Parts: sequence; structure tokens; C-alpha cells
Amino acid sequence: MLSSMSALAKLTVDELLAQGSDVRAELIHGEIVQKASPFWPHSSVQGQLLAWLRRFNRRPGEKWPGGWWIGVEIHVIYGAHQVFCHDLVGWRRERVPEMPHGWIPVRPDWVCEILSPTHEKRDLVDKMGVLHEAGVPHYWVIDREERELFPYRHDPRGYLLPRAIAAGETIRAAPFEALELRTGILFGDEDDDE
Repeated sequence: MLSSMSALAKLTVDELLAQGSDVRAELIHGEIVQKASPFWPHSSVQGQLLAWLRRFNRRPGEKWPGGWWIGVEIHVIYGAHQVFCHDLVGWRRERVPEMPHGWIPVRPDWVCEILSPTHEKRDLVDKMGVLHEAGVPHYWVIDREERELFPYRHDPRGYLLPRAIAAGETIRAAPFEALELRTGILFGDEDDDE
């Protein structure tokens, strides 16, 4: 009886932190899940999107929209039993005036996950449910295998998907609709010439 009770016990943020602040793991529904190092295709998509987002990852200025703090592989705490290390994540500077540091307990304004076959359910079911409950306004999912972008937006009923965006399209997707994104850039089909 005691062993089955302890098997049901959920781990907490403190137990994950005890593994070190630089741990490559997440806490999903109270279970520590190791996060694998990304392979080249994953890393490439992540880097291309981050390079495009540099236009927003600064103070507002004359040339670029700015107004965001955007990071890669940042741990965000969503509750005692939920800590996600997002592929990309951002906070609006108007809401979070100081750059977040360490493991961040403040809800982001935008999250992006890049799917891989080993953790598709984690991103599309587990994380999506927690992010929706936390009120994250924008959740982008990139499927690098199918070469599609899914820019979900929060709605009280669940995340809504205006439509899937295929490689080769030029779009304006919330919350970064101030500038056009040529999705071929994400998948290495074309260069970002800005």
C-alpha cells in the first residue's frame, strides 16, 4: 500500500530545482521528464525563428517594432507541479518591464514549441492544456516534418487555430503581425535578408 501511494505522489518545482538550475528537464503533471538536446533540424528551425524575432526582441525603435523579451530554452513555472523549458518564449515589455531571469514564474505572452516525434503529445496535449489554463495568449507550434506553422490563439473555450501555415507562405501572425514572416525562412528554403 505504501509503495503505491508514493508512486502516485507528484513531484514539485523544488524537487526539480534540486537537480540544478541548468538541468535539461521539465516537470509535467508532477513527473520529471528529461528534455533531449535538439538535433540539427530542430535547432535550425529554432535559430531561424529567433533570428527573425530579433526585430521584436528589443526596445521599440524607428526601424523595428521591438517591445518584447524573447528567449530560447527558458524554464517557466506554471504551478507547483508544472515547469516547462520552452523552445522559444516571450513576454511583452509593457507587461514585464524588467528582463526575466532564472526560472520564471510569470506567465509568458507567447510560447513556441517545435515538434519532434518523441514529444509530440507533450507539446500538443500536456503543455497546451497547461498553457491554456494559465492564460498564455499565443501558442505557436511548428511541425518541422510537415513544414507547417500552427499559430494558436487563446480563447476561453480552448486554443483556436485560424489556419495552418505551410512553408513558402508569407503571413502576419499574432502576436507579431506588425511584420510579415516568410515561412520559407523557418525551414531553410530562403534567406532572411533583413
